[in-house]
Amino acid sequence: MRSPDSAARPGLASCRPNGAILYDPQIVPLADGGIVREALADELIPAPPGTLEMLLPRRAPLTSIGPIADRQTLAVALPAGYTRLLVPAYAAARNAPPLPLFGYTFACVVDDNLHVAAMKTDEREDWRPRKFAKGELERVIDERLATEPQNRVLQQVALCSLDYACFTAQNVFLECGEAALPVSPKCNARCIGCISEQDADAGVPSPQERIAEEAAAGELAAVALHHLERVDDGIVSFGQGCEGEPLLRSTAIAGAIEKIRAVRANGTINLNTNGSLPPALRRCIDAGLQAVRVSLNSFRPQTYAAYYRPQGYDLERVFDSIRLAVERGIRVSLNLLTHPGVTDEAEEIEAMEAFLRSTPVWMVQTRTLNIDPARYFEAVGRPRAPLGVRRAIERIAAFSRVGNFTHTH
Repeated sequence: MRSPDSAARPGLASCRPNGAILYDPQIVPLADGGIVREALADELIPAPPGTLEMLLPRRAPLTSIGPIADRQTLAVALPAGYTRLLVPAYAAARNAPPLPLFGYTFACVVDDNLHVAAMKTDEREDWRPRKFAKGELERVIDERLATEPQNRVLQQVALCSLDYACFTAQNVFLECGEAALPVSPKCNARCIGCISEQDADAGVPSPQERIAEEAAAGELAAVALHHLERVDDGIVSFGQGCEGEPLLRSTAIAGAIEKIRAVRANGTINLNTNGSLPPALRRCIDAGLQAVRVSLNSFRPQTYAAYYRPQGYDLERVFDSIRLAVERGIRVSLNLLTHPGVTDEAEEIEAMEAFLRSTPVWMVQTRTLNIDPARYFEAVGRPRAPLGVRRAIERIAAFSRVGNFTHTH
C-alpha cells in the first residue's frame, strides 16, 4: 500500500483510433519539455474544470517502454487562468497531418483521475467557462445590433461571440469586463501561429476569420462609450485575435480615444499590439491611451523573428515601444506566448531577466502558444538547457506580476 506522503507515479492516458480514452496506470508516459522525459510530480495537477481532451491523429504516445503503436496520443487544451508546463511526447507517422492551432498540453492518469502538466496563474470571474440558455446569447446580440445596425465593429464582435465563443467579444453584449474593439485587417508580421491568417501552404486552416473592413473612429468610439456607460471599471481594448496589427491604424485609434475621453473619464482604454511601431504607439498615448499589452514569444532576436516573421521591424523596435510606454507612465503588460522548451531555455530566461531588470513592466501575462509543437520546434529550434516552465515563471515573478488577464488594479 502506498504511503500517504508518497506521490503516485503517472500512468498513460491515450486514445483508441475511434477516440475512446484509455487509462494504463502501469505504463509510464513521457512528456516533452524540449527534452523528452518523465513528468515530475510538481508539474502535474488534476485536470481543472473546462479542460478539453484532444486526440492527436497518427501520433503514437511515447512511454518508458517505447511508443505504443496501437494508440493515439491524448493531449488537452487548458481553460483560461492556467499555464502549460509540458507538451505530450509522441512518435508521428509519416502521413501524420499537421495539428490545428491549439495549445497541446501533456495529460496522464494519476490515481484513476486525469492530470495535466499545468499551473494555475490567474483567477478572473468573467473568464470562467460560460453557459447560456438556448438562444440567450443570440437574443442579447440581436437586440444590441438593432441599435446600431451599420456598425462594423459590432458586426465583427457578434461573429466572434457566436462562432468563436470569444469572451472579450461576448463582453461587448453582456456589458461586463474587457470589451473587444477590432480595428485592423492588415498586419506587418506573418506569425506562424496566427489564428486569423495562415500561409496557403501551412497545411492548417485559420481558426478565425479576420476582420475585413477598417472601422471608422466613430464606430469604435460608439461601441466603447456604450460599454463604459454601463461598466464603470470596464476595459475597452483595441487589438484582438480576429485582426492584424492595430498600430497600422493608429490615426483611427487616436481619433476614437479622443472621442471617448471627450464624453467619459471612467474605465481603461487598452491596446493589444506587437509593438512594432513606436511613433504610432506614441500617437495613441498622446490621445489618452492608458494601458498597452505587447505580445512576444521571446526576448532573443532570432527566436522572435523565427516565429513572428516581422515585415519592416525587429525585436529592438518592440523593446523601444515597451520602453516608451514605461517612460510615459501608462500600464504596460507583456503578452508572453509560452511554450515548454523555449520559454524556459536558460539563455531565454537570462535574456528576459536582462530586459525586465532595465525596463520594469506592470505585468507579464503568460499565454499558451497555440501551435503544432513539432512545427514550432522546427522553426525556433530545440533547447540546450531547459529549466522548466514553472522555474521560468518563478524567475519572471521576481521582476513583475504574473497573470493571464488584463486587470484594472
